[in-house]
Amino acid sequence: MSSAVTTHPTSMPARPAEPSLSLVRGEGVSSVSSVPSPSDEVAPAAPQRYAGPLGLARKLADRALEDIDGALERDPAASSRLEVVLTSPGLHAIWAHRGLHELWKRPGGRLPARVLATVSRSLTGVEIHPGARLGRRFFIDHGMGVVIGETAEVGDDVMLYHGVTLGGRSLARVKRHPTVGNRVTIGAGARVLGPVLVGDDVQIGANSVVVKDVPSGAVATGIPAVLRFPKPDATNRWIDPAIFI
Repeated sequence: MSSAVTTHPTSMPARPAEPSLSLVRGEGVSSVSSVPSPSDEVAPAAPQRYAGPLGLARKLADRALEDIDGALERDPAASSRLEVVLTSPGLHAIWAHRGLHELWKRPGGRLPARVLATVSRSLTGVEIHPGARLGRRFFIDHGMGVVIGETAEVGDDVMLYHGVTLGGRSLARVKRHPTVGNRVTIGAGARVLGPVLVGDDVQIGANSVVVKDVPSGAVATGIPAVLRFPKPDATNRWIDPAIFI
């Protein structure tokens, strides 16, 4: 993969007014370059499949199947769906979170959601606050030591390695965690801190510290992270961006 520098993007994602969590449509980030109205609901009408008393169970099952296929695509050590289901603590943590996030949104559900999230953390080594919003086909490889804060928002087709933190830099009860776009890869041990916007197709190198917005298509490496704009490598979407360090 070449690391030649090309022209920088001409615009950054629009930042929503705080404390509104306005970059989420449904479960994932619709786009960090467009800002839909704040809502915890799916923007279009929910499919008939998700209506009725079994609708939520069907929705969670569909998301789980997507997660399994996403893991098979990104993990060369995985050989079958059964192996992924039985041996991926990152996916176990994500599936627990998807259910607990639904509980978190219900009246009286926040305390039990927090308690059960603590149980999930002890079993998987992954800490995801039940208030965080995760997109589809999310994958955490290895899993151990990952922390995702309450107001974090993660888009679709995102991959995290072990030791990643999506953390805050404020004690105020506002939007204080990162918003991550679609098709983002964050390398092992990286820290993304504060209400920063990470654009689509970004790669963040291992052990990097990101405290400022990252435009779409950039590679961020170092402490603090420095941005580069390499030519895309169409042969491997999931390569560890640590090679740019």
